[in-house]
Amino acid sequence: MNFTADRILDLRSLLADLVNDTLVDQTTANTILGANRTREQTAQHPIAYIASQRITRHDTNAQILTEQHLCDWIAKRASLPLFHIDPMKVPVANTTEVMSFKFAKRHGLLCVDVMPNYVTIAVSEPYSTSWIPQLEQLVKRDIRRVIAQPSDIERYRVEFYSLAKSISGAADSTSKAKSSGIANFEQLLELGTLKDPEANDQHIVNIVDWLLQYAFDQRASDIHIEPRRELTRMRFRIDGVLHNIYEFPATVAVAIVSRIKILSRMNVAEKRKPQDGRIKTKRPTGGEAELRLSTMPTAFGEKLVMRIFDPEVLLRSFEDLGLVGDDYNRWIEMINRPHGIVLVTGPTGSGKTTTLYSSLRKLATDDVNVATLEDPIEMVEEAFNQTQIQPNIDLDFPAGLRTLMRQDPDIIMVGEIRDLETAQMATQAALTGHLVISTLHTNDSPAAISRLLDLGVPSYLLKSTVLGIMAQRLVRTLCPHCKKSTNIEQQDWDALIRPWKVAKPKNTFDPVGCLECRNTGYLGRQGIYEILGISDNIQELIHDDCDLMQLRKLAIREGMRTLRLSGAQKIARGLTTVSEVLRVAPPEKH
Repeated sequence: MNFTADRILDLRSLLADLVNDTLVDQTTANTILGANRTREQTAQHPIAYIASQRITRHDTNAQILTEQHLCDWIAKRASLPLFHIDPMKVPVANTTEVMSFKFAKRHGLLCVDVMPNYVTIAVSEPYSTSWIPQLEQLVKRDIRRVIAQPSDIERYRVEFYSLAKSISGAADSTSKAKSSGIANFEQLLELGTLKDPEANDQHIVNIVDWLLQYAFDQRASDIHIEPRRELTRMRFRIDGVLHNIYEFPATVAVAIVSRIKILSRMNVAEKRKPQDGRIKTKRPTGGEAELRLSTMPTAFGEKLVMRIFDPEVLLRSFEDLGLVGDDYNRWIEMINRPHGIVLVTGPTGSGKTTTLYSSLRKLATDDVNVATLEDPIEMVEEAFNQTQIQPNIDLDFPAGLRTLMRQDPDIIMVGEIRDLETAQMATQAALTGHLVISTLHTNDSPAAISRLLDLGVPSYLLKSTVLGIMAQRLVRTLCPHCKKSTNIEQQDWDALIRPWKVAKPKNTFDPVGCLECRNTGYLGRQGIYEILGISDNIQELIHDDCDLMQLRKLAIREGMRTLRLSGAQKIARGLTTVSEVLRVAPPEKH
C-alpha cells in the first residue's frame, strides 16, 4: 500500500464520480457546484454536504441520497467495510487512548474498537493513508480501516474525547468539580453541547451533562449508577432491557453522584440513608424532561437510579400506548363513571404511571376538579392539582386523602394503595361520590381483589366501590424498518396461549436488527392489558374466602382477555413476538 500519495475527497471530484456511476445527473452536479455555500457549508465534509442537499438518486429516480447511501457507495469504491458507529458499543476509555484528539481531527479519524492484535479506525477519508505507519508504530498493532459517516465521526470524536478528558481530569482532582445548589423546585438544568476537548472545564459538570444528554439520545427510561469495589458501572434501561454503558473510577463516580444530588436538592453529606429527589432538565433541542432520583447505600457506596419522564408522554393517545379495541372501550367506560374505584396493577416499570396520567389528562376538563396524591410527583401537569406526600411532616396518603375530601374533588388519583388506612380512605371517597383511580402491585387483575381483602378491606365495601381492575405489562415492539415475515411453530404458539383455543396467526414477524433499532430488532414498547370489570356476577364471588380461580374463569367468560391473550393479539398484528410476550406476561393459571 502506498502511504504517501494521499487523496483528500473534494466536492468536485466526488460529484464527478457520482455522475460516472449514474447516481447523480450532470445537471444536478452543476447546480450543486454553482451554489453559493456558507462558511459552515464549506467546512462540511463533501459527503455530508451532498447529503444535506437531499437530491434524488438518478438511477432510481425515487430514493434520496442520504449520507449512509453515499458512504455505502464510497466504501465499495475504496474496497473498505462500511461501519455504523453505535456509541453504546464503543469502549471509549480504550479507544481514546489510541491517538490524540488533534491527530484524530487532523486526519478525520475515530478509533472504534481495540483488540489485542489490531485496532479498528473509522475514517472519513478512504484514500488518505499516510498516517497509518505512524499510528501502527505507536500502538504496536495492525490497523483495520472502516468507512463511517463523516458527521458521526465528527460528532462522536468530540463527545468521546470530551468525556475521556473530563473523567481523567476528575480522577486527578475531584475537588475542582464543585457546583452550586439549586433552590427552586422548577429550576431547569440547561443541557448544553460538550465543550472543546482541549479546553479546561469543570470536569464533573461536563460528565453529568454528557450523561443526561446521552440517556436522552438513546431513549433510556432509567439510568443506573452502581458502585463496585474498584469501578462504578453505569447502565441504561432501553425498551425495558439494561445495557452496560461505561465504567468510571470509584472516586469520579462519588463526585458524579454528589453533583447529581446537589442538582436534585438531596442532602449531599448523608450517604447512609436512602434519599429521593427530582431534576427538571431542558435539552439543547428545547424539549423538557423530568428525572426522578433514588439513592440506596450498598456495600461499595451509594447506588443512584434516575428514572426519566418525558412530559410529551402525556400527549400520547391510548392507541400509541397499545390500548385499543374492546379493551379501550371497557377502560373508557370505567373511568367515565361518576364514582367508584378503578385500579391499575402491575410490577414496577410496567407503565402504570403513563396509563394513569394519560387517563387523567383525558378526564381533566374545565368542569371537573382533578386532584392527585403522589409519592413522589413523577410528572408535573398543569391540568391537575398535584400534592406531594411528605411523611416527615405527617402528610401521608391517609392524611392527604382526608384533606382532599374537603377540597371539593371530582376525581382523585392516589399514587398507590399500600396499607389498610389508605384503602379505607379510598373506599370512603368512592362511597361519597368521587371517582378514585389508584395502583396496586399484583401479578394480575383478580389478585388485586385478594390483595385488598388481605389488607383488611371488608368484602361488602369492595362489592360496592370497585368498578374495575386493569393489569398491564410492557412488551418491546418490532422495528418496522427491519422486521421479517416468519411462521411461528405450533408448539411455541400453544405454549403461549395454553389453555385457550386460539388459532395460530398466518402472518407473524421476527426481529432482525438495523441502524434504526441499533441492531436489536425492537423499537419502542406498547402495553398488553387484562381488564376485569366488576359485574353483578363477579360481585357475588367477592367474599372473605374468595376463590380467585373461580373469579378468573367467570371474568374470562364475561370477556376479560388475559395478559398472554392480549399479547397474542399484538403478535397477530405483527407488533411483537412470542418470546417477548412470554418474557413479561405471567403464566396462565388454569
